[in-house]
Amino acid sequence: MKIDLSKMTTESRNPASAQIDTLSTLEMLKVINTEDQKVAIAVQKCLPEIAQVVDAVALAFSQEGRLIYIGAGTSGRLGILDASECPPTYGTPESLVIGRIAGGRPAIFKAVENAEDNMQLGESDLKDINLSAQDVVVGVAASGRTPYVLGAMQYALSMGASVASLTCNLGSPMAKLAKIAIQPIVGAEVITGSSRMKAGTAQKLVLNMISTGAMIKTGKVFGNLMVDVKASNAKLVQRQQNIVVEATGCTLSRAQQALSECNDHCKTAILMCLTGWDVKRASEELAQKKGFIAEVLNEHT
Repeated sequence: MKIDLSKMTTESRNPASAQIDTLSTLEMLKVINTEDQKVAIAVQKCLPEIAQVVDAVALAFSQEGRLIYIGAGTSGRLGILDASECPPTYGTPESLVIGRIAGGRPAIFKAVENAEDNMQLGESDLKDINLSAQDVVVGVAASGRTPYVLGAMQYALSMGASVASLTCNLGSPMAKLAKIAIQPIVGAEVITGSSRMKAGTAQKLVLNMISTGAMIKTGKVFGNLMVDVKASNAKLVQRQQNIVVEATGCTLSRAQQALSECNDHCKTAILMCLTGWDVKRASEELAQKKGFIAEVLNEHT
């Protein structure tokens, strides 16, 4: 089947970089940087749609649903990257935010030929993780036409799941299929068709917003501190201690003591230091407010 790329903004030629191969290194980088500055503006125009997705994901999390990113190539890798950062950053189970890529694990490191052209494979990958109506599926593809992603989105819709798309070409098949369409139109790439550049940057910004926004709305952040961080390495142990100190104004030694007493549960340690409660009460109060520190404190002030 012949694919017509001529109408895709991401595949068009950029006049600003037409002579980039003749420029000095510094001038070449200035062209790239100038084009990159357009990305944040394009994403800004999509904030209402991004907000809808964040709210849908937060609702899904409250109903034992999941956030599932599905894409091919760069788009698939960006989804996997965002999903993989959630457990260490927010203490979430690995099953809460999931990334799937056309071609499976090998495709994370090396292109798998023709995998993105298989619609059935997208459906199969969602079946493999037991997709349910409680889940939110976000299809990610700069082109907005990737068959693998379209197949996954169609199956997700048939299952009653919430379905969103993240594309960089206006009015694409994916955008038309999705319940919520996020379309940051970043324009032609510096290198024609290299959608890992501006389009990829836009996708990364949006995915950051979706996962971060959902975590904030489900009690994983207090102030601007990520208070469910898991102390899984030396850096994160120190970060967790610093977060308790920042959140409470206590000494480092007191933060370390509280964390030790509550088995390194950051939110419990914060409540202990702010209120003087023991582990049992702090844990119970948090459970009653579904992990929202601010709501616990508001009830007792």
